[in-house]
Amino acid sequence: MSKKKKILLTILTLIVVYFIWLGVPLIRFKTYESTSSDTNNIQSKNKSPFEIEGAYHMHSTCSDGLKPVDKIAKFASDASLDFIILTDHGKPNFASLACQGWKEGILVLAGSELSVSRGHLVGLDFGIPSRSFSQNAEQAANQIKALNGFSVIAHPYSKVRWSWGIYTNYSGIEIINGDTMLRKNIPLSILRLPTLLIKPQYPLLKTLRRPEKNIKKWDMLTSKHTVFAYFAVDAHMLYRHLFSLLRLHLLLNEPLSNEFEKAKNQVYNALRNGRFFNVIEGAGRGEGFRFSAKKGNKTIHMGSTVIMNSPVTLHIDVPFPFAKEVHLVHNGEKVLKTYKNSVSYPAEKQGTYRVEVYLREKSPLKRDVPWILSNPIFLRRKSNE
Repeated sequence: MSKKKKILLTILTLIVVYFIWLGVPLIRFKTYESTSSDTNNIQSKNKSPFEIEGAYHMHSTCSDGLKPVDKIAKFASDASLDFIILTDHGKPNFASLACQGWKEGILVLAGSELSVSRGHLVGLDFGIPSRSFSQNAEQAANQIKALNGFSVIAHPYSKVRWSWGIYTNYSGIEIINGDTMLRKNIPLSILRLPTLLIKPQYPLLKTLRRPEKNIKKWDMLTSKHTVFAYFAVDAHMLYRHLFSLLRLHLLLNEPLSNEFEKAKNQVYNALRNGRFFNVIEGAGRGEGFRFSAKKGNKTIHMGSTVIMNSPVTLHIDVPFPFAKEVHLVHNGEKVLKTYKNSVSYPAEKQGTYRVEVYLREKSPLKRDVPWILSNPIFLRRKSNE
């Protein structure tokens, strides 16, 4: 065989191997969903609490995003979201704030991602300031709070990293950031680029890694403070795909209003109070998950702080027909592992309790990456806040 033919054969062999490597897992991939026969087992959006889904942290042409707000809203509508939260860069970004409203049937809200002395800080639900926010992180957080807003630490261990100082009114921390995961895995993402056109969730799921530092820091913060976790799409492009990858599920007391100001308050109140959980939606639909507690006849909602002067029982519901593994985490340590759809746990110790749910079906999502991440229930001897 001539040298030219050998080279050609080698190239053809590599092409065949590449398409087998790419194609076999792609054919097997699916996003897990509850079947119609399981519908009655999942809490409906027509019953309290009312569950809505949305995406947090994205950029439009008002800053460094590739699409205008109207187009982003259309992508959100195509993905069957209820709301999106813009976080264009600024001090704040007045153009983005002016774009809020109902668009394409989607509740479009806007905060701003601030470049401050410690890193990037997202401000949400603040009144319009008369002057720019401070570049000092602590001052900016206090200014946002003074305008009745709240703040979330963005991508704390990637891109522009957060330099930790004294806790200053931060309401949340990003645990998974979609843009970060894509940037960290560019070589493999390029190799899987053709799959983006066929099953886009597959290559995106392959980029996700367990955010160990973020989780550990969050557990440390929640030992003393009320801090909530966010899965952030951080979309500058690929909006449609990222909207189907990472979502926030909010639990409301009544259906989302058609009136903008009321709907805005409903969403932000749920975020302020930690009445939401995070889902890697591209791996499996998370609608119906619940984490709550009982103290006597009183129901305690996720995100609540409770004085522990009488017995408290925690309840976890994961009404899904596919295999999953549920971890109850207390002060950063796993205290319960179960494969059941429903479980109760008598909480005998004070501290911070939260839930991680892992997919145990065949999935491109790595086994150590939490598919669902709840926000905590805080059991205290006395209030720390």
